[in-house]
Amino acid sequence: MTKLLEDLSAAGQDVAERVTPSVVGVGRRGSGVVLAPGKVATNAHNVRHDQVEVVFSDGRRATGALTAADPDGDLAVISVDTGGAPPLVWADESPAPGTPIFALANPGGRGPRVSFGVISSAGRSFRGPRGRRIAGSLEHTAPLTRGSSGGPVVDADGRALGINTHRLGDGFYLAMPMEPARRQRLDDLGAGRPPSRRSLGVAVAPPHVADRLRASVGLPPRSGLLVRAVDSAGPAAGGGVREGDLIVAVGGRDITSVDELHDTLDGWDEATIELVVVRGVEELRLEVTFDGDPPAST
Repeated sequence: MTKLLEDLSAAGQDVAERVTPSVVGVGRRGSGVVLAPGKVATNAHNVRHDQVEVVFSDGRRATGALTAADPDGDLAVISVDTGGAPPLVWADESPAPGTPIFALANPGGRGPRVSFGVISSAGRSFRGPRGRRIAGSLEHTAPLTRGSSGGPVVDADGRALGINTHRLGDGFYLAMPMEPARRQRLDDLGAGRPPSRRSLGVAVAPPHVADRLRASVGLPPRSGLLVRAVDSAGPAAGGGVREGDLIVAVGGRDITSVDELHDTLDGWDEATIELVVVRGVEELRLEVTFDGDPPAST
C-alpha cells in the first residue's frame, strides 16, 4: 500500500508540473486550457461577455476577447496573449471505465488545483447552457471545487482526455471527451467559425403539456411536440406550421421529445424536410425549406 501511495503521489506531482502551465483561470469563476498560441478553450457558460480576464499559472493576468462560442455544445475559445504557456497535449485514445485520471483547474485564477480519480462511466449526457442535450460525456470521480469547469481531465502521462463541465453530485463529475470531432470544433471556434445547426424556428412544449391541452379541449391523445410559437421569419413559418400544431414526425422519424427533434435536425443535410403535424384532428404533411447551406458536421 505504501508503494502504491508513493507511485500515485509521484504521478500526481509529475502531472501537475507538466500540465499546470497549460491550465488557466477564466473570468471570476471558471477555468480553461491553452489550446494553441494565443488561444484558450473553456466552457461557453464561463464566458458572459465579449472580453474576459485570463489568469495564467504563474499569476500573469491578461484580457482576452471571445473569438467564438458554441453554447449548445458548451464550448468557447478566447483570443489572448498566452505568453510562454504551452498548449495542452491531447490523448489519441478514449479512456475506458476504471482508467486512473487527474483533474486540473485554476478556478477564477485563484491558484492551480489537482485531484485524482478514475473514469467511472462513459457515454453520459447532460444539458448545455440552453438546455440542449450533450451526449457522450465521461463520468469520473476526481473531486472538483467550484470554478473547475473548463479545466482538463488528463491521463497519467498528462495527455488531455476531456474538459470538465458538469458536477453530478454524490462525488461524480462529467467531462466532455476530446475526440477528433470535438477537437475540430474547437479549432473552428478558434478560427472564428461557430457551428451552424438546423432550426425550425419554433418554440415547443413537451408531450405531457400537449396531452393535457388536447384533453382539455376534447381532442384525442397523440404523442408529439406542441408548437407554442412560430418565428415569422423561420423555416417552419414558410412551410405553413402554425401555433397550436402538434409535430408528430420530422424527416420520417416519429418525434416524442425535444432531444429527438434536435438529433433529427442535426443529422439532416438536405435543403428541405417533411413535417407531419396534427392540427385539431387533421393530420397534415408540410414541407419545410432551410435557408443557406447545410451546417458543417460536428
